[in-house]
Amino acid sequence: MKKKVLILSPHADDEILGCGGFISKYSKQNYQINVLVLTNANKGAPEIYPPEIIKSLRDEAKKANNLIGTHRLFFENLPAVNLNNYPVYKITNIIDNYLTKIDPEIVFIPSKNDIHDDHKIIFKAAKVSMRPNKKNNLKKILSYEVLSETEWNEDGKFFSPNYFIKLSKSDINKKIKAFLKYKSQIKKFPHPRSKEAIFNLSKVRGGQVFTEYAEAFRVEKILD
Repeated sequence: MKKKVLILSPHADDEILGCGGFISKYSKQNYQINVLVLTNANKGAPEIYPPEIIKSLRDEAKKANNLIGTHRLFFENLPAVNLNNYPVYKITNIIDNYLTKIDPEIVFIPSKNDIHDDHKIIFKAAKVSMRPNKKNNLKKILSYEVLSETEWNEDGKFFSPNYFIKLSKSDINKKIKAFLKYKSQIKKFPHPRSKEAIFNLSKVRGGQVFTEYAEAFRVEKILD
C-alpha cells in the first residue's frame, strides 16, 4: 500500500519551493503525494489579481506538479492576501475535508514564523485540524521553509530545522526545473526566488548534515 502524503500550500509555488525535493525523491518510491493550494488571490484582492492572472498561475502549477511527480493537485479559493479577515474555523473545515478524503500518513505545512500572514494562518488552521482527537493514519507533521518568506521572519524566530531529506543532484535539478514552470514567479539572482538561490539553499542544508544536497524541515509531530 502506498504511503499517502498531503502538502498544504498557501499559494501556488510554495509546495515546490518548500517540498519539491521531497516530491521528486519520494514520488518515485512508494508514496502518493497530494498537493492542496489553498488560496485564490482574485478572491482577496481582485483589483490586483484578475481572473486571467489566477488561471495562468494555476496552469503553471499544473505543469510544475506534473513534472515533479505530484499524484493529485487540488485548488481551493480562500482569499489570498486577505486571509487574516477570514474565519479560521472555515479554513480548518476545508483542511479537515482533505484530511478525511486523503487520510495521509505525512502532512507538510508552512512554517509558523513565515513573514506572510497567509502562511501563519494556514499553519494555525492546520494544527487545529490535526489535533489528536480522532482516529486516523497521521504519523508525521513537518513544517517547511519557503525562500523569501521564511528567512524574513519576525521577532528573531529563525527557522531551525531538525529533520532533513537527503537529495540527489537529479532531485534538486528536478525541483529547479519544476519551479521554472512558474514563469510568473521566477526572479533573477540574487533574489531568493531564483534557480541559483534554490540550488544554494540545498547545498547549505546538505552541509548541515554532511551530504551534498538536502531539504530541511521542522518536526511538529512524529508518532512511531
